[in-house]
Amino acid sequence: MLNSPFIDAFLLRAFRFRTRGFLRMEDAPGTVPPAPREGTGYLYLHVPFCEVLCPFCSFHRVQHHHGQAQRYFASLREEIRRYHGAGYRFTGVYIGGGTPTTEPGELVTTIALVRELFGVRDISVETNPKDLRPEILEPLRAAGVTRLSVGVQSFDDQLLKEMDRFEKYGGSAEIQAAIRGAAGLFPTLNLDLIFNQPHQTLASFERDLALVRELGANQVSFYPLMTSPTAARRMAGAMGLPDQRRLREFFSAIVTRLQPEFTPTSAWCFTRRGHGSDEYIADADYYVGAGSGAFSFLDGTLYTTTFSLETYAQRIASGLTGITTRHRLTEGDLMRYSLLMRMFGLRLDRDWAMRRHGPRFFRKLWGELRTLEWLGAARRDDRGWQLTERGMYWLMLMMSAFFESVNDYRDAMRAHVRKDQHETDSLCVPATDWSGVAK
Repeated sequence: MLNSPFIDAFLLRAFRFRTRGFLRMEDAPGTVPPAPREGTGYLYLHVPFCEVLCPFCSFHRVQHHHGQAQRYFASLREEIRRYHGAGYRFTGVYIGGGTPTTEPGELVTTIALVRELFGVRDISVETNPKDLRPEILEPLRAAGVTRLSVGVQSFDDQLLKEMDRFEKYGGSAEIQAAIRGAAGLFPTLNLDLIFNQPHQTLASFERDLALVRELGANQVSFYPLMTSPTAARRMAGAMGLPDQRRLREFFSAIVTRLQPEFTPTSAWCFTRRGHGSDEYIADADYYVGAGSGAFSFLDGTLYTTTFSLETYAQRIASGLTGITTRHRLTEGDLMRYSLLMRMFGLRLDRDWAMRRHGPRFFRKLWGELRTLEWLGAARRDDRGWQLTERGMYWLMLMMSAFFESVNDYRDAMRAHVRKDQHETDSLCVPATDWSGVAK
């Protein structure tokens, strides 16, 4: 009974109800928010440029153009300096997109600035299989990159063709060769793969799992196919739509086939021989998102930046940040956000919750914690609560629902701006209440 689709549906409905206010955004001043006085901070840099706009992708991205990308990176570095001048300190930086390696020279220059200003220890960069070439990898290695994350998505040639990735990024054999060549160059080589694609079979996915164990990467992140209304319309013609009833079957294969060589470090990230994770949203006390279409979480407030590249450049040139909207979480929502992120990272420590929220945390979330225990999703110990393998599946569902709400928000933001380079705009987003986005 506890593994039934009825329990899955109940938990998702309850989660959406309890978190429906997370993304109720309103106008925000573009000045730098005050730097948190304590805690561990992370910097996220969004680089929205891609050579191929995959039909399934809901992230903020635009078709790559060299001149536009150069101007964007210049603005991004200025925004980074602005946060440093306001007293922010970070332990690590995550550079995502898009595909940051579409402009390797600009990327390396930006990494050098972040290291100079903040002395970060952890530097994570996203890329695609085509960019696993010595002329790109060696400068990244010299720049101090500690984690390279490769968007593989699948090793199945037919699925790669459906995703419009086969021609641009190569087929399975080419991708495998590129990964083998990159293995060992960075402390962490992560592979991103997607499961529950419309025409993906369990046999095909198990071949992907076998290749993950063979190719030399020491980390893998498995994401269920997450959509937004706009992405679903694109996918319907190119790929079809996923069947959510197959999620448990695919997730069970991940957990069964990867262990014990790979162990979970979050609800959907697995590392070889216990090598460290890079889930900064679960580990950091706060994070700053710089660039167009980025999210920040600071002292209980969520912020987003403009989705217009032109508006972003104008705001930076006028002395502002890219921030255009914000939402101050209520006490209850803030506690639920903490519970979600910590459990996603597999563990909620009692001492951490006491320092962060005080004893009200346990009174306020008594029902949620008891439900997780009763379902066998979390096990209580001397330190707090540890997520179980059964709980990993449900946390994967909850995080998928959370990110789909974020994707819905991205769709809503893009709907209010004019097309710019196929996917973005050249107008500022008007102020509004996005209360319906997270429902």
